[in-house]
Amino acid sequence: MAGIVRRIIQTAKAPSAIGPYSQAVLVENTLYVSGQIGMSPKDGNIVQGGVVSEAEQALKNMQAILEEAGTTMDNVFQKSFPARAAYQVAALPKGAKVEIEAVAIVGKLVDTQ
Repeated sequence: MAGIVRRIIQTAKAPSAIGPYSQAVLVENTLYVSGQIGMSPKDGNIVQGGVVSEAEQALKNMQAILEEAGTTMDNVFQKSFPARAAYQVAALPKGAKVEIEAVAIVGKLVDTQ
């Protein structure tokens, strides 16, 4: 019986994980991207400018991880109603104001009805 393929995704173009987790895990064609905060991969600090700047940086970090896995934002579940994750925490790492996670498909995505 063949096993399911799992690959850990890591890129220097996004900040290293703060703690015991991976930037992303690819299982077969499904990519699970860990929550990204507005941290600069260059110096490890939260970008200045508030929540909008942090959200923009978090999305840049996510894009770098997606590219490392061989996919793009086009394959992030965003057009239909995805599974939902909502968290309340006392504080995000490094005092971040926003964290964004994603699930994406690696490969050609075909929608059916």
